Amino acid sequence: MSFITSLTRMWLTRTTKPFTFKNEYDRILPFAECENLGLYVHIPFCKSICNFCPYCKVRYSAELCDRYIDSLIQEIHLVGSQHAERKKVTSLYFGGGTPALAANRIKEIVDALNDHFIITEGIGLELHPDNVNVEVLQTLKNAGVTKISIGIQSFCDKYQKILGRKKIDTTAMMSALAAVPFETVSMDFIFALPGQTYDDLKSDIDKAFSLGANHIAIYPFIDFTFTESPVAAMPKKEKRELLDAITQYCLGKGYSRSSIWTFSSEPDANYSSMTRDNFLGFGCSATSLFKGQFKINTFDVESYCERIRSGNLATSLTIRFTKRQRMIYWLFWTAYSTRVNARDFEKFFGVPLKKMYGFELWGAKRLGFIKEQDGTYEMTLKGAFYYHYYENFYTLSYIDKMWGIMRKEAFPEQIKL
Repeated sequence: MSFITSLTRMWLTRTTKPFTFKNEYDRILPFAECENLGLYVHIPFCKSICNFCPYCKVRYSAELCDRYIDSLIQEIHLVGSQHAERKKVTSLYFGGGTPALAANRIKEIVDALNDHFIITEGIGLELHPDNVNVEVLQTLKNAGVTKISIGIQSFCDKYQKILGRKKIDTTAMMSALAAVPFETVSMDFIFALPGQTYDDLKSDIDKAFSLGANHIAIYPFIDFTFTESPVAAMPKKEKRELLDAITQYCLGKGYSRSSIWTFSSEPDANYSSMTRDNFLGFGCSATSLFKGQFKINTFDVESYCERIRSGNLATSLTIRFTKRQRMIYWLFWTAYSTRVNARDFEKFFGVPLKKMYGFELWGAKRLGFIKEQDGTYEMTLKGAFYYHYYENFYTLSYIDKMWGIMRKEAFPEQIKL
């Protein structure tokens, strides 16, 4: 697996040099020069720890959460005050963890961000099903949240048990969502669980839209090495058949496909923090992507708070991209939306896409992975599956290794991938 990803990386970047992340510290972050900049805020607290979840999270404590939010607001001002004028940005997303556990302080965070940024495309926030009640939803809406994403994972009892989740009160959820409307109500599901069938997933999707969702995300189960999940991954052939079948079902229902794993019943419903050209992250484990570099904050909550209280940023690792490395990063995550526009690539990098990757595009078309029309390359069903398949390799070869180390070391000296 790592051999395949390394070989692909070397071919696409035209070098044998690995991706090298170093413990380098920049006091000034170059976000002011970035166009299409998005914002991300990480709140790592959960009431219980799901054994399948790889993200940075700790068990909720009101005292620790308050200290963390204080540091988070301080970090926002530390970074935002580096530039005199308010920076226009696209969207703001809160992830975790369970950000809704800090619902009563979300407005403080949004206000701090508004001191330095002009948010033009809405604010999204993730919730656990337990947080979906009128009081929490209204608090979030009053804070300026316009989009919510609910981590359902599955409505089916057998998969809730496999994932260590409890039964969801769907009647109360539907009532709360009807009482407090949002522009986008997204529900997340996991597919490729052992024994999961087309009918199981179809039932989950139908129930989501009937409860008030206008957007769904169907993420593949990935068995990270550092989690304690007992769940076994579904074999490749079964996974492809399931993904193809459920994609055809959603398209047949008239739902719009906005990314590899997301579908919406309304054209304006969207929820994605990943398909953005540049982004600026706040909080522990938050990442920042600029035109020439990628940064990630420490995963350790106490180390994060201590660093921010001292008046310094919590950057743990930085990679300074070569031009081709940045191109591959852009293409990989832009392709997540299932389409790549050659004009967007040329605008961002100042060079035609075909000049840099004409051979690869020709090969992808010959293999039936993409089709081209007027300079836009769109994935076929076959291409979407193999994107997912390679993304799984990439995740387990690179992200799994990096996150596994960063969970143990607050500020590692260097990681080579």
